Amino acid sequence: MELTLLGTGAPDGLPRPDCPCAACATATGARSRAATALLIDDALLLDLTPGAVFAAARAGHSLTGVRQVLLTHPHDGPAVELPAGLPPAGRVPDGRELTLISGHRVRAVPMDAPGTGYEVTSPEGERLLYLPPGGAPAGLADRVAEPYDMVVADVVGRPDAVARLRAVEAVGPATEVIAVHLDHDAPPGAELERRLAAAGARAVPDGTTLAVGGYRAAPVVPRRTLVTGGARSGKSVEAERRLETYPEVVYVATGGGRDGDAEWAARIGLHRERRPAAWRTEETCELAELLASDGPPLLIDCLSLWLTDAMDRVDAWDDEAWSGGGQSALRKRTAELVAAVRGTRRTVVTVTNQAGSGVVPATAAGRRFRDELGRLNAAVAAECELVLLVVAGQALTLRG
Repeated sequence: MELTLLGTGAPDGLPRPDCPCAACATATGARSRAATALLIDDALLLDLTPGAVFAAARAGHSLTGVRQVLLTHPHDGPAVELPAGLPPAGRVPDGRELTLISGHRVRAVPMDAPGTGYEVTSPEGERLLYLPPGGAPAGLADRVAEPYDMVVADVVGRPDAVARLRAVEAVGPATEVIAVHLDHDAPPGAELERRLAAAGARAVPDGTTLAVGGYRAAPVVPRRTLVTGGARSGKSVEAERRLETYPEVVYVATGGGRDGDAEWAARIGLHRERRPAAWRTEETCELAELLASDGPPLLIDCLSLWLTDAMDRVDAWDDEAWSGGGQSALRKRTAELVAAVRGTRRTVVTVTNQAGSGVVPATAAGRRFRDELGRLNAAVAAECELVLLVVAGQALTLRG
């Protein structure tokens, strides 16, 4: 089955008309995107958008052979003119299946938002799932018979849609995930590619033709990622984004609670509100045990608080205790953690603070913590396939 993406943008396109934002200003040339529309084997058109005839011609195709035009979502604004020779556009009721004269079978998939998804099966058996903007499948079964060959969806706007499909094995290791409906809230250029790669997905330019079910190299998703940065740099948000398309994640909070500290409680509340409801939280500093066990991906937030706990355990803040055995005890515990990171088979994203670039701490204990955190960060980073530095909400790749 051959799929041509006549457009890959949001319904308003990218750049949006009269929008002065930075994303729209840089969406020029190959980065500009028309509203998403899919042409399948020159016989089926999913979503009729302005300029579809010219978009097809630019991609080396024609719409003259199209036998069915289906819409996935309500189209606001002025009516789109139906090109001569095309059948009327319509939507299929949820659950209904059509068989086209070309041999393709199309089933309407219910969504949790206004719109309709379409599952397309070719005469040869390749399977494609196309989801509308802002939509995720509703009422999925516990498990599907086999994964789709390709899923085309709003990965940036609804990462949980991919998570739901992964949970029922509708998206498997060999499923190609293509991001569409890209709007000006999607980061431009290399940042978009990096973010989608973390989800096992990719974006392609308008006019790209893909073979559904054809061989492709599986995306390389790093098993171990370290995200570092300063206070309020956006490092925790970046770490959460890297796991938002996984159906199950264990969020490991190393800070725990602090009785009577309203400001700390507010911080914890913000983190919890951002996390998907399916994620499970564990408050513990026993990281080596978690890393050694099997299970879903771990998001550890953060190493700085873990180190604080480790230093508390050996009374490392006291100079006499530090020189009397605290230093060696701490180094032993950190070495155990580093070894666990090296040996883990789980997907792990770890957050830490980048200390030592600002004011020198006024106390010996403060300088000790700064130095030990620097050593710990370097040791963990050496065991990670990907290391990111977040500055002002922008992730810079240091390794990987």
